Amino acid sequence: MTRKFVVAGAQLGPIAKNEPRSEAVARMCALMRVAHARGAALVVFPELALTTFFPRWFMEDAAEIDRWFETEMPNGDVAPLFDLARELGIGFHLGYAERTPEGRHFNTAILVSERGEIVGKYRKIHLPGHRENEPWRPFQHLEKRYFEKGDLGFPVFEAFGGKVGMCICNDRRWPETWRVLGLGGAELVALGYNTPLHYPPAPEHDHLQYFHNELSIQAGCYQNGLWAVAVAKAGLEEGSELIGGSIIVAPTGEILARAATQRDEVICAEVDLDRCAEIRANVFDFAQHREPEDYAAITRPKSGA
Repeated sequence: MTRKFVVAGAQLGPIAKNEPRSEAVARMCALMRVAHARGAALVVFPELALTTFFPRWFMEDAAEIDRWFETEMPNGDVAPLFDLARELGIGFHLGYAERTPEGRHFNTAILVSERGEIVGKYRKIHLPGHRENEPWRPFQHLEKRYFEKGDLGFPVFEAFGGKVGMCICNDRRWPETWRVLGLGGAELVALGYNTPLHYPPAPEHDHLQYFHNELSIQAGCYQNGLWAVAVAKAGLEEGSELIGGSIIVAPTGEILARAATQRDEVICAEVDLDRCAEIRANVFDFAQHREPEDYAAITRPKSGA
């Protein structure tokens, strides 16, 4: 039985602060139609795909903050995307800000089947940035203020004829993310990101942002024998330049498709989940070569705040 299918990455250009969710969803529906026309079975949208990247602003009023969060999924604004997925028979991955019935706040991604059913959920674990107002920055990065650390771990879901995992933005920089997903059997990882070109605490690294993006994803794929579809929200968004560079990466670490713009754009590649064995049965055969008894330092509690 073949486990080959086409995946698509649907990069989004900037979303304005005053752009309603319905407009963002309409843009995503247009990209979904392009992906379907190219034969895709799954299309991956970015992190926080329904709104502008709101953590760039310091806010104290709870109501002002909560307006950026979704209290149910799907909801009226997002329903057209679910409806179109069912109509076309195509699955999708979507990142958004989630507020639970208990009032908890997470940076969340879901995996949706070609039947329009949510089959997986992930909540971002590696939250970057800071908690308090730092007015010296040209823009804030207040994810630690607005989101709780994810509480679902790194689950892997049976979907699209294989095992699919998810992570979000900063998660991709941490090798533990990929290793735990790999140990869970993930064969394909969907991830979205909103990554500023300028990093105020270390501006000397600004020119490396695209390189570090690809380095992290390629290493994660190769060292764990899995595919990845990594998709950006890109372009000049409310004064902050976000990198593009959406990519599809094979288990060998090779980049098979790369976005050429910082606008709305679809990239596609055929994935063969059976190719994961090229790595997992050889150099990174965990059963033969992994030595977890010597890795205890990785799981020791962290020190400091």
